[in-house]
Amino acid sequence: MSEPTPVVFVHGLWLHASSWDNWVTVFDKAGYAPSAPGWPGDSDTVEETRTNADSVAGHGIADVVDHYADIIAGLPAKPIVIGHSFGGLIVQRLLAEGHAAAAVAIDPAPIKGVIYLPPSALRVASIALRNPGNKKKAVSLNEKQFKYGFGNELSPEESKDLFDKFAIPSPGQPLFEAASANFSGSSPAKVDTKNSDRGPLLITAGGKDHTVPAAVSRSTLKQYRHSTAVTDFKEFSDRGHSLGIDHGWEDVATYVLDWLKRHSL
Repeated sequence: MSEPTPVVFVHGLWLHASSWDNWVTVFDKAGYAPSAPGWPGDSDTVEETRTNADSVAGHGIADVVDHYADIIAGLPAKPIVIGHSFGGLIVQRLLAEGHAAAAVAIDPAPIKGVIYLPPSALRVASIALRNPGNKKKAVSLNEKQFKYGFGNELSPEESKDLFDKFAIPSPGQPLFEAASANFSGSSPAKVDTKNSDRGPLLITAGGKDHTVPAAVSRSTLKQYRHSTAVTDFKEFSDRGHSLGIDHGWEDVATYVLDWLKRHSL
């Protein structure tokens, strides 16, 4: 009997790894071997991470990629990697660099080559970018900022509940690296989008997402136009950036599971 395929979930900025708990349960029941490790410096719980905010500071995109590559190296097989927001950028690099069998990038942060950033995305990023000192610090969202960036399509009550459950301080450095990616030849936000030997990639978009508007995800898709590897796209037209953790999360998870089955993964 073959071992179940590993699945590694990668969170983005401002959400704790426990935000994947529902997905881990569903993927486990579907016959996979899922796990959701946190970023470098994250503690096991939301409360501990908030208390030890300095431990997450100063980690950039390359640190996070290396962190997950090390975790993957200890697995029995190349995993499917599923990431949200900056986690979506991370999984694209892991796939392109040969660490994963397939990847799902849920509303991924912009990789190098994505130029147009709508005003709502700039408003969210400015939380960190307006102070250059934040590059080396941990940055937290307040409840109002979380409502705009994650819960804009949710009731105030549901947004607050998600904020209370999952919001954590995160390093500011990845935002600075993404913002300067198109001005740097060696940006850690650069992904080998021409790689035709990689496994399948699914990119999703939330049609009402403020943090990663659908235009960003569609532009990300265009970066792969020179690759013959499978690169699929799905837009959830009525969803915001909370699409993987809010009341409709299961619709997204079900779509991802069906996509994996279509590609015999």
